[in-house]
Amino acid sequence: MNDIDLVAEGHWPAERLDADYQPRGTVSAERFTAEMAAYRAVSDQMRGPWGRRLDVVYDTASGQRLDLFGPERMEACPVFVFLHGGYWRALSKRDSAMMAGMLAMQGIATAVVEYDLAPSVSLAEITRQVRAAVAFLWKEGGQLGLDSHRIHVGGSSAGGHLAGMVLAGGWQTELWLPEDVVKSGLPISGLFDLSPIRASAPQEWLSLTEADVAALSPLRHLPQAGPTLTLAWAETDPAGFKRQSAAFAAAWRATGAQVSCLEVPGRNHFDILMELCDADTPLSRALLGMIRG
Repeated sequence: MNDIDLVAEGHWPAERLDADYQPRGTVSAERFTAEMAAYRAVSDQMRGPWGRRLDVVYDTASGQRLDLFGPERMEACPVFVFLHGGYWRALSKRDSAMMAGMLAMQGIATAVVEYDLAPSVSLAEITRQVRAAVAFLWKEGGQLGLDSHRIHVGGSSAGGHLAGMVLAGGWQTELWLPEDVVKSGLPISGLFDLSPIRASAPQEWLSLTEADVAALSPLRHLPQAGPTLTLAWAETDPAGFKRQSAAFAAAWRATGAQVSCLEVPGRNHFDILMELCDADTPLSRALLGMIRG
């Protein structure tokens, strides 16, 4: 599987693309509602014991903010930057801190990033914002108790796409960042070529042009020497998300970087994130291994 195959998907029948890229179709309405409630409940539980700096403005242009979690003693901590999903139009940082306690107990900080949502802003602007968050952590991390040389990035679903855009090459110089500003990545059930997305239901709120697809598909902007990645997805993820992850893994590996793939059994597109509450799950062990490595 490569980027040409995913481009070709953009010409498949809309009904098939909608099925292959519709996570809500993999769970009942009741299950989805319960899992979204769990996102918020578990994330709220992290704020008291592990919240260190909340609502930190990282981008003056948009006024967007991030929440910083970590151990009680914040001193040169590595940081995991998490970018939430929601198909670029839903959820927030308030729903996305489920890993913060697990990482804090390992001496690792978590920065959970808020960004403006479509259709109020374009996907290009959302991408600019999350890159600005990484630039902020690189430049200001020392004052926040972070080690700016140990920034790691992950995200789920649409957040997996945004993690891919942070991992992509070619944008760092404009923000005065080193090419290797990110040391490892954990895109979970991500999207890495937007050709099928432009031809399916999310186009309704994204309004992508062909130029957008070219500019905003991580698979088309691979770095010359990328960091270590773990590409993860749920056992019951829709077929499109699995194809996208496999394609990105193959392309990333072809650059010479180290890549691992992990299908998480017994999990769906939504509850896979709860694996990150426990340090002993395969998903958490993969993340901790990259950060420690």
